[in-house]
Amino acid sequence: MLTEPTIDKLRGMRLGTMADAWLSQREQPKVHDLDFDTRFGLLVDAEHLSRDNKRLARALRAAKLRLPNACIEDIDFAPKRELDRSAIRQLGTCTWIASHANVIITGATGTGKSYLACALAQQACRSGYRVSYRRMPRLIEELTLAHADGTYTRLLGRLAKVDVLVLDDWGIAPLRDQERRDMLEIVEDRHGARATIITSQLPVENWHDYVGDPTIADALLDRVVHTAHRIKLKGPTRRKPSG
Repeated sequence: MLTEPTIDKLRGMRLGTMADAWLSQREQPKVHDLDFDTRFGLLVDAEHLSRDNKRLARALRAAKLRLPNACIEDIDFAPKRELDRSAIRQLGTCTWIASHANVIITGATGTGKSYLACALAQQACRSGYRVSYRRMPRLIEELTLAHADGTYTRLLGRLAKVDVLVLDDWGIAPLRDQERRDMLEIVEDRHGARATIITSQLPVENWHDYVGDPTIADALLDRVVHTAHRIKLKGPTRRKPSG
């Protein structure tokens, strides 16, 4: 059998994992007891899994999650957290992304808001959605620089296109007038077209006062809160003490 030319052709077609799996099969005597269809299926499965893993790795790199290893399988459902397992299971299906809904996660410092947000975002990446993570203070800086160097419209376009935008630490610092308008632009572009995850120490009922300008606050909250799945995390801090 002309093995080498076939291996070269597989690699030339970017089927390197299939080529490696075929070579591995040839070294396993028991595999030769399997029929052709089964053996071929194993080769295709190996290539398919490899491509899925590479796609996920690319998606996670692009997302730049604060906690890239967070996953819904490792979420802690300790009773003190009062976290609804069925609600998380439903969010894990990603149907909320397809319906362009939002997720709002609130709770005190250290209750695991960022972990839960990143876990849902990672699940979105696994399901083939494009994700982008931003901490609010860094996003504000990014928007300010974009105004200064003329890339503001381009930045808004990028934020509008991702399937899931994670806004972590909403409400951590007061908003100035331009920042309020920037956030409304981002939310307006995504409303009814994309999904957003927001984490905040502030209870949702305090968000209107936080935004400051009543007109902008009404418009922003109307587009964010009314289509949101809301999760309020409780319990003691989960952060390890320093030192």
